Amino acid sequence: MKSRYFNFLFSLFLTLYFGPEGKAQSTIQYDIILEGGRVMDPETKLDAIRNVGILNGRIAMISSEPLQGKETVNVSGLAVSPGFIDLHVHGRSNIEQEFQLHDGVTTALELEWGIENLKEWYASRNSKALINYGASVSWPYERFKAINKDEKILDELRGLSSSGLSSLSAMQDRIQHTYTIDIQSNQMSSVLENIKASLAEGGIGIGVPIGYLPSTKPEEMYQVFKLAGELNALVFTHVRQPDIISIQEVIADAMLTDAPLHIVHINSMSLGSIDMALDMVNSAQQNKFDITTELYPYTAASTRLQSAMFTEGWQQRLGMSYGDLQWVDTGERLTKETFEAYRKTGGMVIMHMMKPEWIQRGIAAPGVMIGSDGMPYSKLAHPRTAGTFSRVLGKYVREDQVLDLNTAIEKMTLIPAKRLEAIAPMMRFKGRIQVGADADITVFDPNTIIDKATFEKGLEFSEGIEYVLVNGTFVLKNGKTVSNVFPGQGVYGKFKK
Repeated sequence: MKSRYFNFLFSLFLTLYFGPEGKAQSTIQYDIILEGGRVMDPETKLDAIRNVGILNGRIAMISSEPLQGKETVNVSGLAVSPGFIDLHVHGRSNIEQEFQLHDGVTTALELEWGIENLKEWYASRNSKALINYGASVSWPYERFKAINKDEKILDELRGLSSSGLSSLSAMQDRIQHTYTIDIQSNQMSSVLENIKASLAEGGIGIGVPIGYLPSTKPEEMYQVFKLAGELNALVFTHVRQPDIISIQEVIADAMLTDAPLHIVHINSMSLGSIDMALDMVNSAQQNKFDITTELYPYTAASTRLQSAMFTEGWQQRLGMSYGDLQWVDTGERLTKETFEAYRKTGGMVIMHMMKPEWIQRGIAAPGVMIGSDGMPYSKLAHPRTAGTFSRVLGKYVREDQVLDLNTAIEKMTLIPAKRLEAIAPMMRFKGRIQVGADADITVFDPNTIIDKATFEKGLEFSEGIEYVLVNGTFVLKNGKTVSNVFPGQGVYGKFKK
């Protein structure tokens, strides 16, 4: 990656000095100029009015002096930030990506569950994505493959992994139905080999959502963490249950195996014990363990009603009742009768289970990243699918003043980029407004930015995001999606062959 950076700087020097035709010159015509905006780089702490020159998909100049460009856009009065990086999404198509780019996201990664058949999935998105994409290895799927040797079933699942959302849900349900099956020693070896093979296809670490396979034996989990420690492969985990003991389980496994660990949505995993959970993560970091976490800025969670999360005893485990569940297809609150009926047919449900003060404390905590856990598209899907980042900047920065603008941007850009650099080296060029960085840029109005999606009315584009560039190409201009451009690139793990 260093050579890529220096090669870019050297080519930029040659162009600046000699020009495209080899003639010496002191100025250059950039592809795009963002003129007069408040440029905010969380790594160098730059926060000043500057002009940004973009050339060949990269940031080539940041200057207080006028710049010449083929296209100049006046962004005075607006913040010019690195594009937001979302480590936790579940939508796999441009339908979800359009909502994400209207929320300022330039890189959206499926790292909790991961994606099945990674090689085929990456190929299916090549030159078709609005924003950058990538995924982890799906431990549930690699486990399923080790248990099920029926090639007909595996071929069917290969076809489902890149197809429609209803097929995707059916596939994940089939995988989850094996969660009560104990792994045999020979099968465990196959699981580990499957994981290594998928890492070689580009997987960004290992997705280990134990919470959807909660009967998995601790011994099996330990073996997965042990492999991650040996490879220095980052583990992304939804813990076994929403409680402190489950958070302790994964932290202990990570410490014992030296596996890098990222705990997803710590707000919904710790609930009222969020202070203790954050303290444990912070203590692990102070003791030099590579452990991080994230949260989303809403008081409700969302998942499939047919999942193992709702097996007998769910009310006590989650501290919820039927009326706290909202059926996505209709927006209705459930009763005992509708719960039982809908659990048989299957579908998405929103779980109203958290208090506002828990979210505030989590957002304010140093080092905690923002991740949306954005769901597959449905009109009444959880609003985090469309509004996570704008909500942080509008509600928690401007309105509630839980944190300042610079800190919020850092949590959305630099911190997630740096979290992934060891496992996905190209992230070194993202999350920054610096010469040589990828021109993934979000331009927004700090005075108006806000989420518009709601639990009652469904998904809606956020407000206040004016321009978004991905790899130097506009995908959003004047708040409108640019048609027929697909500059999103695949983000791959370091093991890719």
